[in-house]
Amino acid sequence: MSFSPDHLYQQLAALTAVPRFWVAYSGGCDSHVLLHALAGLREQLAVPVHAIHINHGLQTEASAWERHCQQVCDGLSVPLEIVRVDARPGAGESPEEKARQARYRVFTEMLQDDDVLLMAHHEDDQAETLLLQMLRGTGVKGLAAMPRTAPLGKGKLFRPLLDFPRAVLQQYAHQHKLVWVDDPSNQDTRFDRNFLRHEIMPLLHQRWPSVTSTLSRTAQNMAESASLLTEL
Repeated sequence: MSFSPDHLYQQLAALTAVPRFWVAYSGGCDSHVLLHALAGLREQLAVPVHAIHINHGLQTEASAWERHCQQVCDGLSVPLEIVRVDARPGAGESPEEKARQARYRVFTEMLQDDDVLLMAHHEDDQAETLLLQMLRGTGVKGLAAMPRTAPLGKGKLFRPLLDFPRAVLQQYAHQHKLVWVDDPSNQDTRFDRNFLRHEIMPLLHQRWPSVTSTLSRTAQNMAESASLLTEL
């Protein structure tokens, strides 16, 4: 399995009347792959491409990451908007959830009519999300994990990389000599998702090598079930 801009084009070409694509660009590997592939499709899609970087103000390297994102976007001739937010958690608040809420507030306010925000969540992210939802005892809708597409503000959120595992995207990144930043907090196993990613998923992969695709397929089945339940 491999990833190429053609895979991305097949999904985005099916979207109609899109005035502008936005890429949620963290500076990390996954969002860099998405941005790089999309930038190469501008003429085929005939839709302007913009990027947005959210500075959560949580890491000492945050300003350096801003500069990195700006340099990458300048090299790709992609306009970049940088937004700084205060995502510091209060007493008893989850740092991950606080940062997520801050991001989505910005995204919701930013999108204009029919704009599409592309996010680089992939198959491994989806598998982790499903496991987290299971451990929280959620129902069918929660077990659907991350939807491929969903309304967001005046526009829409779209996740075109859900069918691709992290390793495939990294292969593309190395092939095209992309340079990205690594958030050190992603290694902190005190956070639930990181604990699953670094401690649990490697064990599951040893026993069931296709575990991420299997869990992602389960999430898709749950999404279909949730949709049918809503209709019923």
